[in-house]
Amino acid sequence: MSKLFHLISVCLLLFSTLACGQNKNKDYLITISTRHGEIKAVLFDDTPKHKDNFIALAEAGRFDSTQFHRVIENFMVQGGDVFGKENLPAEKWPTIPAEILPNHFHRKGMIAAARQGNNINPTKASNGSQFYIVQGRTYEELELTTDFPALQKAILQYVQLESQKPLKEEYNRLYAAQQFDSLSMLILSKRDEIAKSLNLTLSKNYTPEQIEAYAKMGGTPHLDREYTVFGEVIAGMDVVEKIAKEPTTREVPNEPVYMQVKIERISKKKITQEYGYSFPEIK
Repeated sequence: MSKLFHLISVCLLLFSTLACGQNKNKDYLITISTRHGEIKAVLFDDTPKHKDNFIALAEAGRFDSTQFHRVIENFMVQGGDVFGKENLPAEKWPTIPAEILPNHFHRKGMIAAARQGNNINPTKASNGSQFYIVQGRTYEELELTTDFPALQKAILQYVQLESQKPLKEEYNRLYAAQQFDSLSMLILSKRDEIAKSLNLTLSKNYTPEQIEAYAKMGGTPHLDREYTVFGEVIAGMDVVEKIAKEPTTREVPNEPVYMQVKIERISKKKITQEYGYSFPEIK
């Protein structure tokens, strides 16, 4: 009897090992269908809570007939309001613990979880269903590597110096004329000068990969380290662009953009061959 039990245990272990080996070579391909076309995406293994939650909701069909209900061109498109659709009171919407990782940042095409603000959500827990796809814009390196809110505060102090009277006059002129792009460039051009004069640190550290991505592809860098990024669009960004151009009223599309979400369990090799996407572990 013990020999039979041992044999069964060995067989189960072997089967489990083979199954795990097969699983490592497969992943989930996400298809989000809209009236503008299809968006194809993958979800990251190192954000397992968000990946498992999204897959569970999609497999149950709960994303189907939800909308991209918040659209801001050159920023992002947001949707997947499962619990609002099901009339669950907002205070009872489930959340997911944050899985914010430095290797996943908000470059164009990334998928991240929406959440409530820090004032009522200091742990940065994610909404239990709502997600957004990053569109964003491109950035100059100086703009990207500057702590702009801190710089804005610092320049207000700096222009009070008697030696900076001409700068103060130019600042006030641009502000009064509402030439805010020119004003931003003026402020940025004075960053190092202000930092040295006031003994402040006004720069932000970005990796070369982040700088290149935000400069060439674009994205929303100010959201980094604040929201969980858990997936990436691998085909259909043109569809995202079309959704982002939808006419809106208070960020809500005037004509609803509904979604249907399908999950396929297929080989990573096939995803790479068909979409040119390289999984981190097989680069």
